Amino acid sequence: MIEHQQLNLPPHLQKKSPVPYFIRTTIFVTCALTIAGGSWYVAVDLTTASDLTAIYNCSAFFAYAFAIPLLHEKLRWSKVFAVGVAIVGVLVVAYGDKGAPKHGSKSGGGAGGPHAPENDEAENRALGNLVIGVGSVLYGFYEVLYKKVACPPDGCSPGRGMIFANTFGSLMGTFTLLVLWIPIPILHVLGWETFELPTGKTAGILLVSVLANATFSGSFLVLISLTSPVLSSVAALLTIFLVALCDQILPPPLYQPLTGAAIAGGVLIIAAFLLLSWATYREMDEERKKHAEEIAPESDDDEDL
Repeated sequence: MIEHQQLNLPPHLQKKSPVPYFIRTTIFVTCALTIAGGSWYVAVDLTTASDLTAIYNCSAFFAYAFAIPLLHEKLRWSKVFAVGVAIVGVLVVAYGDKGAPKHGSKSGGGAGGPHAPENDEAENRALGNLVIGVGSVLYGFYEVLYKKVACPPDGCSPGRGMIFANTFGSLMGTFTLLVLWIPIPILHVLGWETFELPTGKTAGILLVSVLANATFSGSFLVLISLTSPVLSSVAALLTIFLVALCDQILPPPLYQPLTGAAIAGGVLIIAAFLLLSWATYREMDEERKKHAEEIAPESDDDEDL
């Protein structure tokens, strides 16, 4: 059903094994996500936190740009405006209060990332901005790619879509566990990056982080499956404001004051999400009515016969 985007398959396709398609798609989509997410961790030491937050979270724009040719979405100015408002909100958060600590940006998994060190004299800033710019494009491409090659066709029940979204997320995790660990010992032996097993408090924090991100990633894939990559990408921007709110309950020195820019940017992002949700709902409702009108004449013809 997913490979051919058809609900009713002919008999010769029903006998075909889905395993080769699952393997190819899992490798392709997981590599796209890994490269996009890895760019965040490469760029974090090269550029400033403000640039990192602003550029990477422009992936919502690129998700819409890729959705038009790949998913054949119509160019709707209401969606363009909503995405633009969301990006403005991110810019306000990133650059609104110069000299104030910045809040975490979106990480590779789409959730609120770790805090990036603010360094006005960041070395290789242009290179870092280029790296995170490529990552932003690839993350938008990953979202659309998942919708195109790993989501059930239109008309599939929401329950089946949710089940398969988590199934595919598990396949991505399996590929990561079996294959993507290979560079770790190589980097360790070469001395490029030293790795140690986490212990004590660090291990506990990592466990909480893993569980939280697993919950986010599963929900994120379900949202893409049931709605669109554009709405999901803008929804992920809400994590920026949530990180700012969570900072209020952290003890010093992790505590960061809630600035006016964080509040204003958060309000803009929330407004953009509501606007885009409404635009997406109207679009889905129009498609539903159109589909019902196409079926109605066929039913009338059957009754006449």
